[in-house]
Amino acid sequence: MADSNAQKPNTFFIDDREIDIREGESIFRAARRLDIKLPHLCYSPKPGYRADGNCRVCMVEIEGERVLAASCIRQPAPGMKVKTSTDRAKTARKMVAELLLTDQPAIEVAHDTDSEFWKTAKRQKVDAGRFPKREREAVPAPDRSHPAMAVNLDACIQCNLCVRACREVQVNDVIGMAGRGHLEKIVFDFDDPMGNSTCVACGECVQACPTGALMPSTMVDENNVYLGKPDRTVDSVGPYCGVGCQLTYQNKNDKIVAVTGKNGPANANRLCVKGRFGFDYVANPQRLMKPMIRKDGVAKVANEQIDPSNPWTHFREATWEEALDRRRRLEKNPRPRRPRCARRFRLGQGLQRRGLSVPEAGAHRLRHQQRRSLHAPLPRLVGVGALGRRRLGRRHRDLQRGQELGVDHRHRRQPDRKSPGRRHLLQAGRQARRQAGHHGPAR
Repeated sequence: MADSNAQKPNTFFIDDREIDIREGESIFRAARRLDIKLPHLCYSPKPGYRADGNCRVCMVEIEGERVLAASCIRQPAPGMKVKTSTDRAKTARKMVAELLLTDQPAIEVAHDTDSEFWKTAKRQKVDAGRFPKREREAVPAPDRSHPAMAVNLDACIQCNLCVRACREVQVNDVIGMAGRGHLEKIVFDFDDPMGNSTCVACGECVQACPTGALMPSTMVDENNVYLGKPDRTVDSVGPYCGVGCQLTYQNKNDKIVAVTGKNGPANANRLCVKGRFGFDYVANPQRLMKPMIRKDGVAKVANEQIDPSNPWTHFREATWEEALDRRRRLEKNPRPRRPRCARRFRLGQGLQRRGLSVPEAGAHRLRHQQRRSLHAPLPRLVGVGALGRRRLGRRHRDLQRGQELGVDHRHRRQPDRKSPGRRHLLQAGRQARRQAGHHGPAR
């Protein structure tokens, strides 16, 4: 009889708990299934992000191996025994957090005290670093050249999440790494200010940054100090188009201060510049909050300029009932529509300006024969090319030749006409021309 405690062929152990191995799944992701939450900074569990394994804050111990392993990039093997809570693993994770904290701004002037980095530092019970900070000359200056995003690389830990967000997730390839050694830093294009770079302001890097080095400008003050955590979140849909990107509004004091993408079927956490940063219209003083109706006696004037800050010179406030009633009356008595034959109408206007006799009603009201009679002088008036003039002239001559032939076309007459149809006269004239050897250019 088989031993019931025998290990299954495709499983491994995390803290003495057996779990199945899934293709492409790392130890980090498998631990999440067991509700074991390992710290992470350079890795994002959101769709589209690959693991990089460079922050080393997710280290675990594997039985039989000499060194610790980064759980975000290590793949499990059958029978592997992983330990996440040994003293060696916990000490290594705490040391990494302390080393990273050394070069961070003090929490009192931090750019985002609610970031993943500060949460990790608190979980590791690290509040200060024992090591010397890097030289002041090696710290990049703040960059507020972009109207929507604040760049403060003094908080950057070079996790490369923003690089992957820009290059691999959004495929814009604006952000990269430059420099060597302790002078290495994040750059935009060729080390340009962010506002002068080719950044499309999708904000994916801001959402991915775990430290606050990249922040929405609405979340920090003029000194780049964090303004505080939003007190309420509201899930919604992007208001600008019909794609249906899901997002979450971050509200503070009943005002929208930031927007984050939500994992929806249309966007998978991603947003465009409008969805992420185009929310200032909500509190714009020029926004219309109540219906308005044009004042009696104020006529409409072409190219009229109305001050959006003071529309009361032309409009008055109305109730919704009055506005809807006005709309219903307009639907019952609609205004005159544009002529269906607008092209013919414009043709008639052009011929009138060139001195041609056209009825006042315009070419769109001409009879069929009258419109046809306008085609002969049309080329030299509106600038038809030489080939067009030859074709129109040949067509006119074919029509005259067909009328001169006197061919009996009574069997082809249309019911409401007393003479052969124009098309048949043209065919007869064209046939006579070809028989005479005058073929002309092929159509």
